[in-house]
Amino acid sequence: MLREDTVFGPIFSRRLGSSLGINLLPRNGKLCNFDCIYCECGWNRDGQGDRAIPNADDVHHALESKLQACQDAGTPIDSITFSGDGEPTLNPSFAEIVDVTLALRDKYYPKAKVSVLSNATMIGREDVFKALGKVDNPILKLDAPTTAQVRMINNPSGAYEVSAVVEAMKRFEGDFVLQTMFLKAPSFRSGDWVEGWMSLVRELKPREIMVYTIDRPVPMAGLEKYTVEEMRALVQPLIDEGYNIQIKG
Repeated sequence: MLREDTVFGPIFSRRLGSSLGINLLPRNGKLCNFDCIYCECGWNRDGQGDRAIPNADDVHHALESKLQACQDAGTPIDSITFSGDGEPTLNPSFAEIVDVTLALRDKYYPKAKVSVLSNATMIGREDVFKALGKVDNPILKLDAPTTAQVRMINNPSGAYEVSAVVEAMKRFEGDFVLQTMFLKAPSFRSGDWVEGWMSLVRELKPREIMVYTIDRPVPMAGLEKYTVEEMRALVQPLIDEGYNIQIKG
């Protein structure tokens, strides 16, 4: 169960290289409107001890201090990544913090990308949409093609409809990265609904797709990972159509 400081790393990311993380959520808890069966942070109920979230000033101080230290040490940074213990766009200061991060990136590591790992539930909010449009890599999650299947994997809280999320994603006009987890569970396999998922990919036409599988301990028992070869076979039709797909085991 991961519990991250406001700024942490850099760590090696399978998808982003040397990644300096920004956690906009509690340092000793978890705050998310998904409760994914594969979340490396554990179940939401296990992370309720802390509800304090950083504001823009907190992030500015912590990020500048870390970037200065990394620069002094000659530490490479490929991506400054909003991730952490839950959904980063739930932080009410998200848009302001993105602006702070971009300014500090330009000052210390101008070649680094700024990335956001998001479950895409808040992209209907105009401030979140505009902020995601400023970063280099808005990485938006869609793990299954139907609402019922998303509920099996991600356990979203409140109202959630895949169709509404897809329509909101279309506003990016393909200028985003689609992220999808492939896994096997006792009651389903992601590969069983890959045709429906590929149909949504063709609607959205993202500039890049990240397909990956579990790599760390997960809260739900019985989950199994796909091999890179299995995932490649599942998405081969999209590869043949020219889609840019990262496949990470």
